Amino acid sequence: MTRGAWTVYRKELVDALRDRRTLLMVLLSSVAIGPLVLVLISTLISGIERRAEAREVVAVGIEHAPTLRNYLERQTYTIKPAPADYEELLRASKLGDPVLVVPKGFDEDLARGEVPVVEVVGSSANQRAQSGTGRLIRLLGGYNREEATLRLAVRGVPAPALEAMQIEERDGASPSARAAQLATMVPFFVLMAVMYGALNAALDTTAGERERGSLEPLLMNPPARSALVLGKWGAVATVGMLIAVLSCFSFLPGQWLLRSETLAALFQFGWREAAAFVGLLLPLAGALAAVLMAIAIRCKSFKEAQANATVVVLGVSLLPLVTVFNQEGEAAWHLWVPALAQITLMGRVLKGDPIAMPDLLGPVGVSVALAALGVAYVARVLRHAALK
Repeated sequence: MTRGAWTVYRKELVDALRDRRTLLMVLLSSVAIGPLVLVLISTLISGIERRAEAREVVAVGIEHAPTLRNYLERQTYTIKPAPADYEELLRASKLGDPVLVVPKGFDEDLARGEVPVVEVVGSSANQRAQSGTGRLIRLLGGYNREEATLRLAVRGVPAPALEAMQIEERDGASPSARAAQLATMVPFFVLMAVMYGALNAALDTTAGERERGSLEPLLMNPPARSALVLGKWGAVATVGMLIAVLSCFSFLPGQWLLRSETLAALFQFGWREAAAFVGLLLPLAGALAAVLMAIAIRCKSFKEAQANATVVVLGVSLLPLVTVFNQEGEAAWHLWVPALAQITLMGRVLKGDPIAMPDLLGPVGVSVALAALGVAYVARVLRHAALK
């Protein structure tokens, strides 16, 4: 049986790598995904940094507040007039900065001891403008504190008299944990690359062969059904594992494309992280190969198998979202759910947290069980079901 399984394995692996569709999926989902994801993240971060370094304030009615203009210019900010239709531009995301609206009589109200109302107009649907809203509000808060300090000094009251305590903020997160926030998308993209890489190979070696009429002649060969299934499963799992290796290690040269110096300094993904990712994904690749083959073996065409496999693809893509919406931290049951367990452990790797051996028992055990059940089911179908 071992010899027969090895023969089928070599034949299926060669066929899978010769198939242009599978080979294209391998290249796009593994080799190109790392640089592409890093370029997208780098473009986003560099855009935010560029807007922050520009030190510009878009304002309406700033001529009514000479003291406020003087303060902003002393903070090395350049004041730009806002376009007339700034509200429409903000809603359409065509304007990338919030707008400061100063009312008439601003300085006169201050002189009379009244409190003028200024507006910071933004749009929560405009991510570029929203990122600058907090910065502008903090800048105006600095002007408020400066004016209050001057008023107290005129009356002979020291400014610290209004502060009952001094507040200092300290971030308890490690540098690795802070850097991991910038790389949260990496585990998800690697996981989906393995998923889609194994998908085409699994469907083609089962439903694809049945549609082409090549499965019946293959069953007439001497190897037993179990050897045939093991060989096919081994080839599909190898394709998935190959994609796991390539997709993880593609992030190493992909870091050369980072445009942001801040991101390049914070993005900690080296050989150790890539090797840990591969080790976590290999058992899952074998389990996905078996599950997809079990779903496709009863389908009569490749399209029918694709439609039925949508459930698995949807589950693998949605389960990692649990870590996004769960605000209470990691739970013990996360390590017993396929895909979610791998995402959870890859997040630990990025944060630099240790992974104990008991934490690996759940993901590896569940993956091995799924692979065994899937292979056994495919062998049972080929042994007992009538081929049509």
